[in-house]
Amino acid sequence: MRAVAVALWTVFAAVLALSVQALTPPPPAYVALGDSYSAGVGAGDTGDCGRSPHAFPALWAAAHPDVRFTSLACSGARTQDVLTAQIPAVPAGTTLVSLTVGGNDVGFSSVMTACALHRGNCTPAVRQAEDTVRTVLPAALDAIGAALAARAPGAKVVVVGYPEFYRTGAWWCAGIGGGTRSDINHGIALLDDALAAAATRHGWTFVDVRGAWSGHQLCSGHKWLHAADLRDLGESYHPTAAGQSQGYLPAFTAAAG
Repeated sequence: MRAVAVALWTVFAAVLALSVQALTPPPPAYVALGDSYSAGVGAGDTGDCGRSPHAFPALWAAAHPDVRFTSLACSGARTQDVLTAQIPAVPAGTTLVSLTVGGNDVGFSSVMTACALHRGNCTPAVRQAEDTVRTVLPAALDAIGAALAARAPGAKVVVVGYPEFYRTGAWWCAGIGGGTRSDINHGIALLDDALAAAATRHGWTFVDVRGAWSGHQLCSGHKWLHAADLRDLGESYHPTAAGQSQGYLPAFTAAAG
């Protein structure tokens, strides 16, 4: 009888343990998607895909050790890369997603090469980028929305915008005139507006960082962006470590909840 009682107690304890596990919700999980602004190019200590521990997703995760964190963001990623390579890798049970995307689709690199490095005609490059924002990007963002809804239906999605590149009120800025600065900032504003519109359509949260970046653009005394550097074009126009920690991180933290 004693052996039977021990066996029954062992079975009961095992069933109880399984029941407790079934009732315990999984820990929250956060996934960072998108391009180099989420990966952390320009913030230092970059590794695969330009990912840096100083990028705002990694900084947020470090402050929330109870949250499982995965960064799938990759330098150079376009909406198609997010759709076909990143979203399929989002872990099951993800509860929070951040996304920066669109800059590579509209040709940030070619625009800045033409405008800031004077390797082309600036105005047509900006106009072409703006046309892409209006005619191509909305459908691409909607495809991401549908894929995220299927892959992580319970997740909160936070879309993070891009900062203005230039302080237009500066009386002098090396190598680039006031009109060109205004054109570039206008193109960025259109891109941010497109991201905000997509967020509205899909029930996402949009984070506009332009206000936080005011006074920290290029041509300001305390810039949070790398200026054009012919020795390392990869970091040009990307946030510094201060831009990630002081510009992006507080804005994302407020939205992530």
